[in-house]
Amino acid sequence: MVCPACGKLVGVNDATCFHCGRRSPGMWGYGKLLRSLAGGVGVSEVVVFGCGGLYLLALVLDLQGIRMQGALSFLAPSPRSLDLLGWSGAVPVLRDGRWYTLLSAGWLHGGLIHILFNMLWVRQLAPAATAVYGAGRTLILYVAASVAGFALSVVGFIVGVQIGILGMLMGRATYTVGASAAVFGLLGALVYAGRRGVGLQLGRQAWSYAVILFVFGLVFPGVDNWAHLGGFAGGYLLAAWFNPLRPERPDHLLGGLAALALTALAVVMSVVRGLTG
Repeated sequence: MVCPACGKLVGVNDATCFHCGRRSPGMWGYGKLLRSLAGGVGVSEVVVFGCGGLYLLALVLDLQGIRMQGALSFLAPSPRSLDLLGWSGAVPVLRDGRWYTLLSAGWLHGGLIHILFNMLWVRQLAPAATAVYGAGRTLILYVAASVAGFALSVVGFIVGVQIGILGMLMGRATYTVGASAAVFGLLGALVYAGRRGVGLQLGRQAWSYAVILFVFGLVFPGVDNWAHLGGFAGGYLLAAWFNPLRPERPDHLLGGLAALALTALAVVMSVVRGLTG
């Protein structure tokens, strides 16, 4: 098989790579299995089922609290449900110390239109990102960009309070949810790939999408533009570290699965705190 570190051929059961010295280059005999699994992982399906499942759970947890008024609030889970499952923002992070909501909030949504809009973008962008970076790196990019977006949202809240006009323009999110930060992260990763010559036309298109969506967020009220900016920056910088010119390694899939596990753990921690706190 190919060594995950240097990309040269090694034996599956070798203790170290003869070329670069990496320990267990055969991934303890599971390297081939991980490569086959990576080829069959559909990132968009993982995200759509994950977000869809949590959206339905949020509705079921408080049927009486479901909001139906207005297009954007149609079939919106109650604040109680979103709080229980781990929405993020200045109040949960700064006041309550629930830092783990930076992981969980990106998988929650505030209404039917909200989740449909975001999932359509995921279905369009995740396969393109997977073609460039591989399934494992795309999962890491998705989760990390979401965390970066909500982290900047918290910082932006503080900055917005200090500089009123900036807060009015970018928004001040006391509470925030949604996959849009991760969507901007995928856009940032595709823009970086285009600048490295991988999918040049796709990178240009991703940049156009990012600009249009960001302007859209500035025009419409209630949009967490800090999260969008942080997601894009997080996706772009992490893509530069991954380098789309290099092939994906088996341990990248392990990293992607670990990112999903940490997200699930964050939801569990939020639920446990809500039920026992």
